[in-house]
Amino acid sequence: QVLLVESGGGLVQPGGSLRLSCAASGIIFRIHTMGWYRQAPGNERELVATITMGGVTNYAESVKGRFTISRDNAKNTVYLQMNSLKPEDTAVYYCNAYYSSSIFWGKGTLVTVSS
Repeated sequence: QVLLVESGGGLVQPGGSLRLSCAASGIIFRIHTMGWYRQAPGNERELVATITMGGVTNYAESVKGRFTISRDNAKNTVYLQMNSLKPEDTAVYYCNAYYSSSIFWGKGTLVTVSS
């Protein structure tokens, strides 16, 4: 059984930071491209960042320079460090694992940026 479990969400003030984690099990983690997506109320799910098995990263323009994705293959975990958070970053953040034709999703963790 494949499980992706996100953690680290919460309420933070504008300008603050959060670090999200996604622990994976049931997959060969090191060969998967891992990603973070988000969905705000009333919006479609959108890409935030991805990281390949080789460590190549890709970011949405809206988060470049503020968010950093990383992975620890020894811990089967992917991280998203979010700095300089803005109210428009408020969303449910989902972890994603992709390899070949297989795609897996976590259940999400809520991030709320508000004063």
